Amino acid sequence: MRNLFCKSVTSLSISIMIGTAVQAADLGGGPVYPYPQAPYAPLPFSWTGFYVGANLGGAWGNSTLTEDLTGASWDTNASGVAGGFQAGYNYQFNNIVLGAEWNIDWTSIGATGPGVLVNGDLLQGSAQTDWLTTVAGRLGFAADNWLFYGKGGWAWVQNSAEIADLTNGKSVSVSNTNSGWVAGVGTEYAFSRNWTGKIEYDYVGLDRLSGVGVLSSELFTADRNIQMVTFGINYKF
Repeated sequence: MRNLFCKSVTSLSISIMIGTAVQAADLGGGPVYPYPQAPYAPLPFSWTGFYVGANLGGAWGNSTLTEDLTGASWDTNASGVAGGFQAGYNYQFNNIVLGAEWNIDWTSIGATGPGVLVNGDLLQGSAQTDWLTTVAGRLGFAADNWLFYGKGGWAWVQNSAEIADLTNGKSVSVSNTNSGWVAGVGTEYAFSRNWTGKIEYDYVGLDRLSGVGVLSSELFTADRNIQMVTFGINYKF
């Protein structure tokens, strides 16, 4: 009985060994290597989506104030700091990016012109820009993480202008929200899936302001334009 059991175990062992050898022969008899996988290729960056951000830079404006009765005129060129916030949406198809953006900035632009002697009175003009906001469309060309764009739309600016008679201490001023248009160009770079940085130039052309003259009931007028260069950062959702 013991001999029969030993023979059975021996036969089973030999069968397993033979099966393993045959299987190895079918597989070529060599080592088994893992199947190589294709390297990971990241998806191209897409500019499509909503974004919000902040900006800071410099601004300069040119204002011409004219007293209609006397013809006296002042050029009050000024520069200052501008900074604020923006929000918008982009849609990309192929390499073309369409978008719309709202922007609001506060400025420190303000200047006072030299005194001008008119009919024995010394007159002086000044102008100030407190804030501006724009709503514009954007059209751009995307090169992966880079975006080159132009923009155009509408602008509203809180402007004030004043003419003072330094001889008798009288003054007249006007302040309101002045409308106009905006055009600009910019470059934006995405340094992650959600964060982008940009530099932008804008030109804002404004409608004419008018107020009652300091010497009579005649009007004085103020013509103004503003230029800005700002650096911004956006978070893209």
